[in-house]
Amino acid sequence: MRQFEQGQLTVFQSVLYQTTTAVIKTKEAVIVTDPNWLPNEIAEIKAYIESIIEDRKLYIIFTHSDYDHIIAAGAFPDATTIASEAFVNRINKEEVLEQIRQFDAQYYIEREYPIIYPPIDIVIKEDGQALELQDLTCRFYLSPGHTSDGLFTVVEPFGILLAGDYLSDVEFPFIEDYEAYLATIQKVQTIISEKDVEVLVPGHGTTTDNLDEIQKRIDVSLIYLNNLADGSTDETELQKLYPFYKGLQEMHELNKKAVNKNSHRI
Repeated sequence: MRQFEQGQLTVFQSVLYQTTTAVIKTKEAVIVTDPNWLPNEIAEIKAYIESIIEDRKLYIIFTHSDYDHIIAAGAFPDATTIASEAFVNRINKEEVLEQIRQFDAQYYIEREYPIIYPPIDIVIKEDGQALELQDLTCRFYLSPGHTSDGLFTVVEPFGILLAGDYLSDVEFPFIEDYEAYLATIQKVQTIISEKDVEVLVPGHGTTTDNLDEIQKRIDVSLIYLNNLADGSTDETELQKLYPFYKGLQEMHELNKKAVNKNSHRI
């Protein structure tokens, strides 16, 4: 379903984990993030893209390589793809594809496109690297911590931040590397301040154009990371903040294991 529509931006939301796909239409291009999940949802996204593409070029940004974010890569064979260098260099690519196959087998899902680990045309190697188009600039920032290959994109001059699996209102931080995650949240604070971000599109949860809400999500992430590091997490408070906390408890336990014992308080 369509979750958010404003100006150049339309955000689709899956029924699964409230996973989002952003579609940005400009004079020269259509830019898409992480098309997902279910075949009927992919069909809706494809139909929308086909209705607006005309002579525009299609770009797909993969925010990271978790299987739910590459699950429909094969549905857009003509797209120019963008991802981080770490995404390209991921060693266990077959493991990700097997997760997709297992998911589809579990729910008897048939897809009309091949399951692939997407080849990447534009590889992002450093913060500030940019894709310059006629009427916009996509500026990229590496965002490790949730995974090693995360990627933020700021779409200028529209002030859109495509955040991947950060700054969600339905998930607390899911952590692979604690120190990297902390550094990424501190980085995104700087990005938002310097780049006049007006709209935040998280990989899961609600898109927002409320600047106070954007700052709140940064603050809540930092508080969670701080409390996790010093063992002071209030799980009753987490239940209030996150409506699906019962389904996330296992992730919270994994986060505890990911904390570096030498981490300092924020």
